[in-house]
Amino acid sequence: MDTGDPCVYCEILAGRAEASLAFEDDVTIVVMDGNPVNPGHAVVIPRVHATGLEDLDEQIGAHMWRVAQRVALGLRRSGLRCEGVNVLLGDGEAALQEVLHTHMHVFPRFEGDNVVVDADCEPRDRRLLNQEAWALREAMKAFASQAPSAVMLPHRAPTA
Repeated sequence: MDTGDPCVYCEILAGRAEASLAFEDDVTIVVMDGNPVNPGHAVVIPRVHATGLEDLDEQIGAHMWRVAQRVALGLRRSGLRCEGVNVLLGDGEAALQEVLHTHMHVFPRFEGDNVVVDADCEPRDRRLLNQEAWALREAMKAFASQAPSAVMLPHRAPTA
């Protein structure tokens, strides 16, 4: 939620707020979450402020993912209890983004850790899934020219 206060991640990056630094490079820092899901819960933060994915440079986003992958590998080798890893990015308040500076959570998981990720998901009719895929594909065409490696498969519009 935006409280009007300075961005806590920008404050950390400027050295005006405390953080337990685990990693840094020219693009990102990785700090330990002060309210961890489990011991070892880390946060990958880009040095450039971007409120959400729409504001985030694609190359920085790709770099964040590479760093998150390395954090996950590090967690597995750290000696901390880690039988699995969750990587989470919330984009917007409805997605539970509390700090409006794009960031990725990387946290270890283990049997019996009492972390609950739950939703009442129901199977969806294939016709509806096809319509949603078509709508998404059409919306993403605008970005296809921006990503040279993007592959846009030709598909027909779904039938009603």
